[in-house]
Amino acid sequence: MMEDFQSILEYRIFETGKYSFTLATVFMIILIFLGTKLLLFGVRRILNRIFERRGIDRGRRFAMIKLVQYFVWTIALVVILQTAGFQITILLAGSAALLVGLGLGLQQIFQDLVSGIFILIEGTIQRDDVIEIDGLIGKIVTINLRTSTVLTRDGIMLIVPNHKFIVDNIINWSHSATPTRFKVTVGVAYGSDVDKVMRVLLECAVGHEKVIKTKDDGKYPFVRFVDFGDSALLFEVYFWSNDIFPIESTKSDIRYLIDKRFREEGITIPFPQRDLHLKSGSFKGN
Repeated sequence: MMEDFQSILEYRIFETGKYSFTLATVFMIILIFLGTKLLLFGVRRILNRIFERRGIDRGRRFAMIKLVQYFVWTIALVVILQTAGFQITILLAGSAALLVGLGLGLQQIFQDLVSGIFILIEGTIQRDDVIEIDGLIGKIVTINLRTSTVLTRDGIMLIVPNHKFIVDNIINWSHSATPTRFKVTVGVAYGSDVDKVMRVLLECAVGHEKVIKTKDDGKYPFVRFVDFGDSALLFEVYFWSNDIFPIESTKSDIRYLIDKRFREEGITIPFPQRDLHLKSGSFKGN
């Protein structure tokens, strides 16, 4: 029985020269693959418990586990190649010229890979961070070794090369002091009661449920009389909020309240005005 099983394992799937690929090799590769998956499952659970006890945030926890996964899979790949009968040193020496050519042609990909490693190690960009990149605001969904996935406020998934997080200027709203301050700008007609305008604006901001209203930490909403515009008196109402990602909806609600209260209080938001000067002159016809 054992001899029959051994003969099955030694069955050669294909053979070229001195190299033969047997059924036993296939089983070993499958065992290494499954063993690696099982090992990573256990390591992930153990690391999560350790990180939770030490109070490490979820984003940094995800980055560390990701690095461990890449490291373990790299070792597993080397072991699989050795098991399959490939000599790693010979492969590297024989493909040196090819690797140089690939390196020149794939510089951007290598830059993304290195950038991904730095992002995972440094933790400056983490999962669930709200960032602004190329004028778009989105939330980091996943950070992979070469690319990252960003969910915009419009529900669109962006695949962003990792080098952009290293080279470009990125605003990370999640790394700002929380809660974060925002503002809404509005203009009123000349001759309006400034005290009434400032009172109404403050009431509109304070009346929103997503606006922080604690005076002890200096994060209570306030209003500024900004400037004398071309056709309006300009005001800005400032407020703090913890809900950074959907903040545009909060601003929209406050603008709606401002418009409603201005109508009730008889405060006018003027139309833009332009003066048109016509120079008179004689017209000569035929």
